[in-house]
Amino acid sequence: MGIIKNFAAGLAGAVALNIIHESLKKKGADMPRVDLLGEEALNDILGVFGNTITDQNTLYKATLAGDILSNAIYYSAIGVGKQNYIWPRAIVSGLAAGLGAVKLAKPLGLNERTVARTEKTKGLTVAYYVTGALVTAFVLKSLTKK
Repeated sequence: MGIIKNFAAGLAGAVALNIIHESLKKKGADMPRVDLLGEEALNDILGVFGNTITDQNTLYKATLAGDILSNAIYYSAIGVGKQNYIWPRAIVSGLAAGLGAVKLAKPLGLNERTVARTEKTKGLTVAYYVTGALVTAFVLKSLTKK
């Protein structure tokens, strides 16, 4: 599959992930707050260079843009390789991203409670990333139908 098709499908998966997250993030105390994790990570990275984003609206927008771009690039790898393995690659990629968010926040010095507060929070975090990966696979399959 071509780079453009892979990226377009990855972008669809990344947008789906963010729509789910943005729609549900304030529905309860156990909902994942991937946005807050991303904001913290972005400011930590900028802090290395002696800068941070203090305006909350600017920080939110920068984090959302970075999240969509990075997830689109990540999900686009689902289309690399044999087409009959797209669904297994999507599931593994989604699980890896979700579990990575849950398990790596604390070792990276980030507030793990944003994505791992409760078992429900952890499960939903993983489910969001798997859903984004499955949307990517669906778009890839749709683009390759003849």
